[in-house]
Amino acid sequence: MSRLDRVIFRIREIAERVAVSEGIELVDVEVHGRGPGTVVRIFLDKPGGITHGDCQTVSRQVGTILDIEDLMDARYTLEVSSPGLERRLVKPEDYQRFAGHKLKLLLRSDRNGQRRFEGRLLGLDEGNVRVEIEGGGVLLVAPGEIEKANLAPEYAKELTRKPPAEKARLR
Repeated sequence: MSRLDRVIFRIREIAERVAVSEGIELVDVEVHGRGPGTVVRIFLDKPGGITHGDCQTVSRQVGTILDIEDLMDARYTLEVSSPGLERRLVKPEDYQRFAGHKLKLLLRSDRNGQRRFEGRLLGLDEGNVRVEIEGGGVLLVAPGEIEKANLAPEYAKELTRKPPAEKARLR
C-alpha cells in the first residue's frame, strides 16, 4: 500500500467516525495533488440532503483531527460537500439503494471493445452489478471491474426546452 493509499485510508476512517457520530453517511473521500496544493475532498449525504451546517460541523471536526495527528505532509485544503446530482457509487449497497436510476459506468477493461456504458441500474444480482444498457441488453459486472460509476441525472425535457416566447426573442 502506497503512502497516499494509507493517508486516504486514515482520512476515510476519521471522516467515517465523525460522520456516523453526526448521523451522516460518508459517501467518499478523495485526495488530489501533492505538497501545499493538496486538496482533500469529503462527500457526505443523509436522508433529506446534507446542509451547510452538516458540512461545517464535519469539516471542523475532521480538520482538527487531521491537524492533531499531523497526517498531511504540507498545507492542504479540506472541502466537505454533498455528492451532488452525479453522485459516485462506491459501496455495494449503493448499487441496491439507487436501483432504478440512470447510471454512467466506466469499466477497468474493455467489454466487447467498450469501457463506457450508460443505462438503468437494476441493482445487485449475486454480488454483481446489473445494468440495463441503453440500446438493449443487460450488463452484469463484478464491482471490482468497475473503475467509476456515477448516477446520471434525468432532467425533464420541459426543463431543458426554451419556452416559445423566449425562442422568438433569441432570433
